[in-house]
Amino acid sequence: MQTATYKNVLAGLTVADAMRRQIVRLSASDPISQAIRCTIKFKVNAVLIDTDAQQAVGVVSKTDLMSAYYAGFDLETPLEAIMVGPPTLCRPDAPLDEALKSMQTHGIHRLYVKPDGPHPLNGVLAYPDIVGLLYRFCRRCEKSTTGRKLGTAKEDWAEMLRVREVMTPKLIQAGRDQTLSEVMELLSGHRLGAVLIHDDTGLPLGVVSKTDLIAAYMHGLDPTTVAAADIMKGPPLACEENDLLSETLWVMIYNDVYRMFVYRDRPENMVGVLSLSDAARFRSGSCKACLSSRIQL
Repeated sequence: MQTATYKNVLAGLTVADAMRRQIVRLSASDPISQAIRCTIKFKVNAVLIDTDAQQAVGVVSKTDLMSAYYAGFDLETPLEAIMVGPPTLCRPDAPLDEALKSMQTHGIHRLYVKPDGPHPLNGVLAYPDIVGLLYRFCRRCEKSTTGRKLGTAKEDWAEMLRVREVMTPKLIQAGRDQTLSEVMELLSGHRLGAVLIHDDTGLPLGVVSKTDLIAAYMHGLDPTTVAAADIMKGPPLACEENDLLSETLWVMIYNDVYRMFVYRDRPENMVGVLSLSDAARFRSGSCKACLSSRIQL
């Protein structure tokens, strides 16, 4: 009897293979407004916080900035008042699979990379970096839809992952007239990066993300009176639940977005959301050939 053999696409890969070498750094004495400018300008979800002696002491993420907005902190408040620290570290030669497990265990979205010895931090690893590497490897795999080696047999296509198998089947929505404070409460309570905004009939109109909220913070908008519809981006980027994961990830990477909303049959019927962290934890960018390497959530 023939036995199916599955592989771990991350086997043999190290943190250095996926990490970004650019670290956005600020001083603990810099104001909140500077962190907002940096996260938006460099399209990052967090900045590393240093002391005046260039010692890394903490991290300020978009979540921390959103919390400061909700709490009414002045934009000139020093970052040391809201930072979380110290940063969680890993080695550049550590197995990538081990780093991914560490991120899940600690409930964090990034690790900072430090070589052994008296060397400074030299990189950062986040879910988008892992997904980008997975996607490149999966494109070269013989089972890839883009690898020109996929057969036409039904079983070949049955092996391909669909969005519904990877997405989070939970959708948190807010009404267009809900205040930014209420939107922030939803994002914080459900640990989400963005919320879908709907009209009075329940139809999706747009999206409010943490980036939109900290931009509103920077512009001095009152979160207790400004409505979600005033800052939302739309229409929401969406895909059908039966779309191929590989093609959907390509759209996300090309558009530089961290999540895509998922609908069933028609765009008005939203049923879930696909994030880059979902794809990273699933350890595959294309098909079920890497089944044995997945983390069971």
